[in-house]
Amino acid sequence: MAVPGQSVLDQSDWDDIATSTLRKRSKKVSNAFVTNNILLDRLKTKGMLKPTDGGRSLVKEISYKANETVKRYSGYETLDIRPQHHLTSAEYTLRQMAVAVTMSGLEMLTNDGSSQVLNLLEQRIENAEQSMIEVLGGDVWSDGSADGGKQLGGLQLLVSDTGLGTVGGIPSDTWSFWRNKAVSMSGSGMGTMSATTIQSGMNRVYHSLVLGRQHPDLIIANTKAYMWYLESLQTIQRITKDTDASAGFQSLKYMGSDVVLDGGIGDGDGPQADGRMYFINSSTMFYSPHKDRDMVPLNPTRHVVNQDAMVKLIAWAGTMGTINRRMNGVLFA
Repeated sequence: MAVPGQSVLDQSDWDDIATSTLRKRSKKVSNAFVTNNILLDRLKTKGMLKPTDGGRSLVKEISYKANETVKRYSGYETLDIRPQHHLTSAEYTLRQMAVAVTMSGLEMLTNDGSSQVLNLLEQRIENAEQSMIEVLGGDVWSDGSADGGKQLGGLQLLVSDTGLGTVGGIPSDTWSFWRNKAVSMSGSGMGTMSATTIQSGMNRVYHSLVLGRQHPDLIIANTKAYMWYLESLQTIQRITKDTDASAGFQSLKYMGSDVVLDGGIGDGDGPQADGRMYFINSSTMFYSPHKDRDMVPLNPTRHVVNQDAMVKLIAWAGTMGTINRRMNGVLFA
């Protein structure tokens, strides 16, 4: 018989509710995170969202130079049969992230009945999930330096403003094949980025990334750059892509590539405050969450030793990288 003023749930009941609720939500939250990020959504569409299943790192083989034995010849002329070494590898370390959902013994006691406990739990889970998504979503654009380098390395690392840096363990300062294209409007003599100059900068970056049929298919712009590009177009030229629009992204076109806004609220702060566009060949990028840590609850529930409280952790682990840096570029003010 229940005691008045106390919950009909004990700690094991709360543990079961928390675990089942989190597991039911985890796949949905992971999918929502991907589909609400234009870069990850594009990688998923291109088959470049590939969950990993183990190991401390993810290794990608890279072909970094051509076979040098190609030779034109006639008749019995000697051919070049020297052994060729044209493969290397980029190694990306798994990054980890966790967020806690907690309830004290008093909260479990005073939230009488399963519906009230579930309501409080749902609110805290939603807050924890949204907090993780916000931080991880920011990491997709980061340089990977936060928290002593424990941060996921995002676009500011993979497509850096200098084109240099060490990515996947390969120092591009030494190896030129591993440098992305980087163009500063003011530094290249094109003047301040504006509606009248932005297309000149876009032309310079885009055409430097074309190789046969390969070219950028996604141009991600912050608010300033997107508005300048929009203002540079005549009304008749404002062509959007239906699939991006139906997915909730504001999209224009440039040379057959999608120009998508990734800005809005809060975009005027931090390193992305100035005009900026990333020119992405999505076939050269990948996002790999670990199959057992893709925003899932960790078991068992933690019972705090010196407190009347319980903790459930929601965890993520994974990495992000590129297999061909030189096919991507950035244009900035």
